[in-house]
Amino acid sequence: MQRYLDGETETVAAGELFGAAMHRGAVVYLDGQLGAGKTTFCRGVLRAFGYIGPVKSPTYTLVEAYEDLVFGAEPAKSKAVTVYHFDLYRLGDPEELEYMGIRDYFEQDTICLIEWPQRGSGFLPSADIMVSIEPQGVGRLLAARGNTLRGQQILAQLSEYETD
Repeated sequence: MQRYLDGETETVAAGELFGAAMHRGAVVYLDGQLGAGKTTFCRGVLRAFGYIGPVKSPTYTLVEAYEDLVFGAEPAKSKAVTVYHFDLYRLGDPEELEYMGIRDYFEQDTICLIEWPQRGSGFLPSADIMVSIEPQGVGRLLAARGNTLRGQQILAQLSEYETD
């Protein structure tokens, strides 16, 4: 799937759509140059779960945890979700991920958003979805590809949202 995003507001909105479709967990690799809008997209994913606080790229801490977020409008039917936002831009060596217990983050129902995933090559699980965000004109071009059955199901659900 590809979509042109006309600025920050549309990038956040695209992230919200993805977040709504990922409520059962996913590993998402985010690719794009510095300033392309990867963290802005992550802010949208978090907004899908009701998070309205600031979302900064965890460049120095490598990971930011957003725990006990709620998916669903009805409290009785809502489900707690954990979203981990990784930024591996400053990762010196992929092996550092082992020392921080990287495997513990990738449980079945968590959502892991990973900026600069190539820097963790060999230590990260495969992505369910690959998202690329690149500047194009005054906006951005978002391209997404499902790499697993889960990822393909999420993208199929997104196309359903767009036709509703």
